[in-house]
Amino acid sequence: MSQSLTGQEVRQSCRTGKLTAPTPGLASGYTQANLVILPSSVAFDFLLFCHRNPKPCPLLDVTEVGDPEARYVAPNSDLRTDLPRYRVWRHGEMVEEVTDVKHLWRDDFVGFLIGCSFSFEAAMLNANIPVRHIQEGKNVPMYKTNIACTRAGIFSGNLVVSMRPLSPADAIKSVQITSRFSLSHGAPIHWGDAAKIGINDIDKPDFGDAVTIYDGEAPVFWACGVTPQVALLQAKPEIAITHAPGHMFITDMKE
Repeated sequence: MSQSLTGQEVRQSCRTGKLTAPTPGLASGYTQANLVILPSSVAFDFLLFCHRNPKPCPLLDVTEVGDPEARYVAPNSDLRTDLPRYRVWRHGEMVEEVTDVKHLWRDDFVGFLIGCSFSFEAAMLNANIPVRHIQEGKNVPMYKTNIACTRAGIFSGNLVVSMRPLSPADAIKSVQITSRFSLSHGAPIHWGDAAKIGINDIDKPDFGDAVTIYDGEAPVFWACGVTPQVALLQAKPEIAITHAPGHMFITDMKE
């Protein structure tokens, strides 16, 4: 798949089953999003969780009850088919990973689209800042931390972060660049010693793939939209549907 595709073209490739792979580097210039689908009975609690934790959960769009179209950020889209891969959760347990969820859709479902750090990577690349997981053809490494999110109703949990190794000079430039992307997690939340935020082995991410960290580089961490999946594990709603880590919904919003 090409960086020059539009968000609509990527969604169509997902809808027809042509794209089932992670989306970093695709549709350069278009905002990528994390997905959470929940029954309306717990949707307000989740909306409040996002409001209280805007760094990992910057809301881009919320659908009407029972409507799979993200009308604000991607008209004519279908959240049931337009992601490469989904995870299905029941009572906090992941029960399957699928490439569409039409067979699971319910009239009481509400879809939430949350900003993703993949959206600022094009700006980093344009500034000649290396993005290692793209260089190595991998999914971004993501880690659970010891940083608690603010509880909202049934939802609570610790922050999840994504990591990109950078030299000190590139790390400073990345702060300047990503701070402008407030709807895509903004500036990093930590730089350097991973143990200080509860990460004991940088070579063993909780989600995604390990990447090479060269001499003279340090890990730089951004808040990550996988955070809600950790909250889902603890809240244990009867059913929830999310994107598979790294397999994002690409909107029509320009970065």
